[in-house]
Amino acid sequence: MFPKYDVIVVGGGHAGCEAAAAAANLGSKVLLVTMNMNTIAQMSCNPAMGGVAKGQIVREIDALGGYSGIVSDKSMLQFRMLNLSKGPAMWSPRTQNDRMRFAEEWRLALEKTSNVDFWQEMATSLIVKNKRVVGIKTALGLEIKGKSVVLTNGTFLNGKIHIGEKQFGGGRAAEKNATGLTEQLVELGFEVGRMKTGTPPRIDGRSLNYSVMEEQKGDENPGKFSFSNTEALKQQLSCWITYTNESVHKELEKGFDRSPMFQGRIKGLGPRYCPSIEDKINRFAERERHQIFVEPEGWNTVEIYLNGFSTSLPEDVQYNALTKIPGFENAKMFRPGYAIEYDYFPPTQLKMSLETQLIENLYFAGQINGTTGYEEAACQGLMAGINAHNKVKEKEAFILKRSEAYIGVLIDDLVNKGTQEPYRMFTSRAEYRILLRQDNADLRLTELSHQLGLASAERFEKLHTKREAIKSLSKELSEMRAVPNEVNEALTLLQSAPITEKIPVVNLLRRPHIGIAQLKKIDQQIEARLNKYPEEIQQQVEVAIKYESYIEREQKLAEKIESLENYTIKTDFDYDRVKALSSEAREKLKRIRPETIGQMSRISGVSPADVSILTVYLGK
Repeated sequence: MFPKYDVIVVGGGHAGCEAAAAAANLGSKVLLVTMNMNTIAQMSCNPAMGGVAKGQIVREIDALGGYSGIVSDKSMLQFRMLNLSKGPAMWSPRTQNDRMRFAEEWRLALEKTSNVDFWQEMATSLIVKNKRVVGIKTALGLEIKGKSVVLTNGTFLNGKIHIGEKQFGGGRAAEKNATGLTEQLVELGFEVGRMKTGTPPRIDGRSLNYSVMEEQKGDENPGKFSFSNTEALKQQLSCWITYTNESVHKELEKGFDRSPMFQGRIKGLGPRYCPSIEDKINRFAERERHQIFVEPEGWNTVEIYLNGFSTSLPEDVQYNALTKIPGFENAKMFRPGYAIEYDYFPPTQLKMSLETQLIENLYFAGQINGTTGYEEAACQGLMAGINAHNKVKEKEAFILKRSEAYIGVLIDDLVNKGTQEPYRMFTSRAEYRILLRQDNADLRLTELSHQLGLASAERFEKLHTKREAIKSLSKELSEMRAVPNEVNEALTLLQSAPITEKIPVVNLLRRPHIGIAQLKKIDQQIEARLNKYPEEIQQQVEVAIKYESYIEREQKLAEKIESLENYTIKTDFDYDRVKALSSEAREKLKRIRPETIGQMSRISGVSPADVSILTVYLGK
C-alpha cells in the first residue's frame, strides 16, 4: 500500500510542514502523517507571525528556502516593523494573518510539492530495529516503512485540556490527543517532561464597541517577510488596544478557588513571558491594568483573538470578567480560553542536527523539544527536514552557527542548555545580534541554502543582484563629494555641524542624526543618485556604514570563538578517564555528548576550567 519513504514526518503543524517541504524539495520521498488533513498548518493560538526576534527567524526560514515567509505574506492582514525607535539589530517584522488563508496557503504549497504524500491517521508508535528507526505504526495497525522519521507532535502528546475544574484529553480544542508514542519513547530510554500553554477566549467582533478602544494600524508602507517576489500588501485591517481594570481583576479572582493552575491540577510549567491573565494579576497585584490586544482573525470572519487574556479559569468567570473590559460590555463569546498540558522531551537528548542520540535517524522538532511559538517550531522543522534528507542520502549534517542565524542560537541553546519551561526566542539570547539582523538574512543564508540544493537558482541570482547593488551604492557614496556652500544650510537645519571643505558623502552618513532620508534633503543631486537604488538597498548600505565598527568587532569575536568549533570530540569519548573534570561537567558531557570543544564550552554547568582541562587532555 505504501512505498518506502526517505522521510516520514509525524504532525502537520508549523514544524511538520517546514520539515516535509524541505526534505521533499531536496529530493526525498516524504510522507506527512497528520490526524486531521483539515488542520494542516493551523494557527492554534494567535493569528500572527513574527515579532521581536521571531520576525528574524521567519526571514531566515525564507532565506533558506522555507515557506513560512511566503505563506505569511500571502495571508497578511497587517504588517508592522517593531522597534524602529531602536537600533537595526532590534527591528523585527510582524504580520497579522488571516487564520484560514494561512492554513490554506500552506496546504496548497505542500500539495504542489510533488515529493510529498499525505496520510490522515494517528501515528501510535515507531518501528525501531537495532537502535535505528525504520518506520511507524498507526492506530489502524498499518506499518509504514521509512528511512528516517521526524516527530513534530506539538501539544498533542498525551495532551490534557483544562477549563476551570473540567479536564479532558485533547491536543487542541475539539481535537483528540495523541497517545502511545510517549510511552514507547520512555521505554527506549528517553527522559520526558511536562509543559503547559494556554489560549484566550474567542469573541464575536460584532458585539464589541471599538469606539472606546485605541486603534493600532499597520505601517504606512507595509513590508513583507519573503525575499522572493510575493505581492506587497495594498489594504490592511486594524488591530485595537484596550485594558483590564480593577473590576476585571475582581471578577477573575472570584474563580481562583476553581483555577486548575492555582489548585495544583496543572503540573507542567507554562511560558514565563506569556503568562495567563490570572497569573498576571496574581503575580503583579500592584498593577491596576494590563494591556489587551484585540486582533482580527481574517478578512471574512468576525472572530476576534484576545491577545493578553489567556486563561484556564471557569467559563462563567471568563465571561463575567470579559464584560468589564472597556468595549466588551456586550461581548459574545464563541468559545472559552483553556490551558493545555502536554509531553515534551528535554532537548539535551538531541544532536545539533536535531537527530536523537538514542535512536538513529529519528528527529524531533517543535514543541516536542520544549519550545513555544510558530516561528521557533517552523525553523526546527526546516532544519530537521534538511538533516533527515541529508542523513538518508549520506551527506553531512547542516548545522548553523550562533554567529550565522537566530536558528543557530535556538538549536544551540536547546541542545546544550536544555529548557525546563517553554523556550521563546529573544534578541537578548543572541550575542551576535548586530550580525543577525532581519534585513540581511538572505545575505547570510541564501548562498548556504543554494549549496544545499534548497534555495532556487532564481533566489541565488536575486541575491547576487542585491550584493552588486549594495557594492555599487557603497562605492558611489564614497566617491560623491559634499560641497560646503551646497549643503551647510541644510546641515544647520538638521542641527548638524557645517563642513569647511569638500568631504565624501559617506562621512555625512556616519553622523548620528543623518540617515539616507536626511541625505536626500541635503542635496538634490545626492537624492537623484540615491533614488536609482531600491529602498531595501539604501537601508542595507546605511546600516552597514553607520554600524561598521560594531559589525567588524562582532565579526572578529565570532571568528575567534569559531576556532573552537574546529576541534572535534569523538561521540564515544570516555569522560570518566578525565579525573580532573568537575562531577557536574562530567555528568553533563556524558549526557549531551558535544561534538566540538566550542559546543562543550556552551553547556550549562561546564566551567572554563573544565574546558581547559579537556582541551589539554585532548592535546588541542
